[in-house]
Amino acid sequence: MNKMTVRDIELRGKRVLVRVDFNVPLDGNTITDTTRIRAALPTLQYILGCEPQAVILMSHLGRPQGERVAELSLAPVAPALAELLRHDVAFTDDCIGSEAEAALNALPRGGVILLENTRFHPGESKNDNQFAAKLAEHGDVFVNDAFGTAHRAHASNVGIAAHLTTVAGLLLEKEINYLATALEQPQRPFVAILGGAKVSGKIDVIDALLGKVDRLLVGGGMANTFFAAQGRDMADSLVETEALDSARNILDAAGAKLVLPVDQRIANAFRDDAAQELIAATADVPAGWQSLDIGPATVAAFAQVIQVAKTVVWNGPMGVFEMPAFAAGTVGLARALADVTAKGATTIIGGGDSAAAVEQAGLAARVSHISTGGGASLELLEGKALPGIIALSDL
Repeated sequence: MNKMTVRDIELRGKRVLVRVDFNVPLDGNTITDTTRIRAALPTLQYILGCEPQAVILMSHLGRPQGERVAELSLAPVAPALAELLRHDVAFTDDCIGSEAEAALNALPRGGVILLENTRFHPGESKNDNQFAAKLAEHGDVFVNDAFGTAHRAHASNVGIAAHLTTVAGLLLEKEINYLATALEQPQRPFVAILGGAKVSGKIDVIDALLGKVDRLLVGGGMANTFFAAQGRDMADSLVETEALDSARNILDAAGAKLVLPVDQRIANAFRDDAAQELIAATADVPAGWQSLDIGPATVAAFAQVIQVAKTVVWNGPMGVFEMPAFAAGTVGLARALADVTAKGATTIIGGGDSAAAVEQAGLAARVSHISTGGGASLELLEGKALPGIIALSDL
């Protein structure tokens, strides 16, 4: 990568401003998944090891639309981070202004502070230069470690770069290296797996991947639209009728490179306890029924493709994995990726629901890399340049 990283800059005695991604799920004041906090630890530990004057952390949480929303405060994150980092973490209930400055000035040398949600200010999502300048006043150097927002041109990841030397943290560097290498210099066979609900949001990704991969496996709800485009009756299954022409064009262009499910698990209601059956992919879905997962024959067929791959990128679950009755397809694929990783393949999970599914299956430690940014990883797969990466200082 030809951008500066945290290793390329002097941090000793500096106030280091760090954009992290602490957009964590909350149940009241309880964090239900600390994955994103844990992902930031290597960068924060590295910075602290360089003996900085202070470490100032910024993040968003949710979508408060530029207003202060109590339920989206980052206050619960500070104690959770302190426990994981094994270091005191102060908190201030604004990210700019006199109160924030006073809290920063009160820090001991080597102190860590988490600022309140940057999206409480409308200037954040507007990438307002004045707001970015106020944030930049907190630091001497800026470290961006938030891959999850790299596809957004916001003040706290892009605007600040106009005011401070900007370098990648270790997590952002790792994300770029894994995803860029997979796309630009993949070891072959190179297999991509796409799932999730909709085709429409991934048409550009499919177009980009078809020119790069050896096989593209498609499952989840988006497979329904392809089946409908082939003339199958999908009954109550999720089908994007407005994307049928796009699906037909993709099928014509892809040929044998695109692989669809050979069987599906259908149900008579969108419930975990619904009656279910397995049907072949050549059969119509009966009236009143809907497809909610790929079937075991598809898991076996997809696993056969995966087991000879050298590089695998996966984005999107194969079914409604949140319901145990319809998680078998997604879990089966996760196991296939774990197996091929053990043989030396590079396996990359593209964040979002795919990451949640692999975590839920207990297989997170058995794949090469789990991205922390679903939307950002998708845009990289499309071949887009991400604003948060462009803003990094060049080597």
